Amino acid sequence: MIVAVPKESAGERRVALAPEGARALIQKDLEVRVQTGAGLASGFTDAEYEKEGAKLAPDTRSLLEAAQVVLKVNGPTPEEREALATDQVWVSLLRPLDAPEEIRALAGSGATAFSLEMVPRITRAQSMDVLSSQATVAGYRAVLLAADRLPKMFPMLVTAAGTISPARVFVIGAGVAGLQAIATAKRLGAVVEAYDTRAAAAEQVESLGASFVQLELDAGDAEDAGGYAREQTEEFYERQRALMGERAAASDIVILTALVPGREAPLLLDEAGTRGMKPGSVVVDLAAPNGGNCALTQPGQDADIDGVQVLGPLNLAGDLPRNASQMFSKNVVTFLQNLVEEGELKIDLEDEIVTGSLVARAGEVVHPVVLEKLGGNG
Repeated sequence: MIVAVPKESAGERRVALAPEGARALIQKDLEVRVQTGAGLASGFTDAEYEKEGAKLAPDTRSLLEAAQVVLKVNGPTPEEREALATDQVWVSLLRPLDAPEEIRALAGSGATAFSLEMVPRITRAQSMDVLSSQATVAGYRAVLLAADRLPKMFPMLVTAAGTISPARVFVIGAGVAGLQAIATAKRLGAVVEAYDTRAAAAEQVESLGASFVQLELDAGDAEDAGGYAREQTEEFYERQRALMGERAAASDIVILTALVPGREAPLLLDEAGTRGMKPGSVVVDLAAPNGGNCALTQPGQDADIDGVQVLGPLNLAGDLPRNASQMFSKNVVTFLQNLVEEGELKIDLEDEIVTGSLVARAGEVVHPVVLEKLGGNG
């Protein structure tokens, strides 16, 4: 069975399969073919892939024509969709809850498609959790990005020229990205505090040396079955935004991480709260791809709001493509190994990992949640 790894589209520096991932698949009696130059932006040379036993292909079309399985970070381009056949399997991030029409278009190729975002968050699938691995990179990168823009140092320093006070960092959302942001900011010497609607997050926050902000808000059952923060009422969010603004005004950096696939990002820091921050302060909004947690976020752009830098990055994990690709590769290799038995594909529809991530098959959209997004018309 041939597994193909095409180049990503312009602007994406990650690659779906690192050289060590290619070796792992080859050891399972699979043949791996990588498009020439696919790993260069991540720091992986063609020679490294060849050393691990992978074969190189000069162009996308010839690569796809020979493949049974295609691995990619992002979804297919229109040209790639056109080249797919009914006996092929596509595995990548597909944003099915944010862009369900793209799944309908992919289904039209007849190929079987798996969306890595939809892998169920169960113990057996932890090593396949692409969202968590990439959020780890994003949380780390967010702090470095903020540190680069902040006009002061992070740690407290006592020098002959005087004492430098530490930077104050406020992280909103204590999921994977938020916890990594907390840990990184602490390692750099900042005073860190964090908030999450889930009271259970307090122990994790405090274990990293940060202070958990207690707000007088009743979030009820604040965590859904997927481990994400549950949506709250608008009255709750209004009160929350007022309190967030007060904490933001006392902070040098605010990092916002409340993002759930398929939902518009909740507004956590309103315009008044942003403008109330000190000039020179920095906001990094990890929820920018879904509109942003900050009212003044401009997705994909940096904004200067009366001296407050509001950053709306769309692909922070892609800023550190080598490590992000290594982690993504481990996730996707484990996922694919779950589909393979003795070197051949075996799509077991009794396996909840398979059914949870399968979005298209035999010309139809098959995932019930995606179908619901499409109004029941797949």
